[in-house]
Amino acid sequence: MDVPDHTLFPRFLSFDETRAAWGEIETTTPWREDTITLFGRTHPVPRLTALYGDPGAHYSYSRLRLDPLPWTPVLAEWRDRVSEASSASYNSVLLNFYRDGRDSNGWHADDEAELGPEPVIASLSLGVTRTMAFRRRDETTMRWKVSLADGDLLVMWGNSQRDWLHSVPKSTRVRDPRINLTFRWIDHSIAHQGGPRDR
Repeated sequence: MDVPDHTLFPRFLSFDETRAAWGEIETTTPWREDTITLFGRTHPVPRLTALYGDPGAHYSYSRLRLDPLPWTPVLAEWRDRVSEASSASYNSVLLNFYRDGRDSNGWHADDEAELGPEPVIASLSLGVTRTMAFRRRDETTMRWKVSLADGDLLVMWGNSQRDWLHSVPKSTRVRDPRINLTFRWIDHSIAHQGGPRDR
């Protein structure tokens, strides 16, 4: 089956680890409630977000700019563990807080110029299981999907951002929250060398 380049680590974090960290992350993170303008209309972003990382590792998407907050001890520990498991380095992590099934993330790729042509994006899930859907850029229907449960780690690499789009669809059956952490390496020196633009 034609699928994006990826590696799945089920239960990368144990239930005890995710439960111990959930309260701290949910309550102490200064979550952003942003809006985006599409086709002249302004809409609330259907999830809460926050960026942590090294100084200068700011991230822009959908005409939004996020400046990194300092690493917390738990996020720095998980960054190092994810880096070892995926054989990649990360200088930032974008947190998405899906409060229930009404929160979502539309079709997109993590293809901003500062991420490079074939970035490694490591997606760590906490909380309720949510579906992540994928389709090729030249198609309009879903080609592949994966259910990401509490503690699962999905590492996307190779062609996963260049040739594919992904999304977290809304679900009327999901009533509980999920926090998704996507570790990435941001290098603004390559943003001026051509490549994908901010979406």
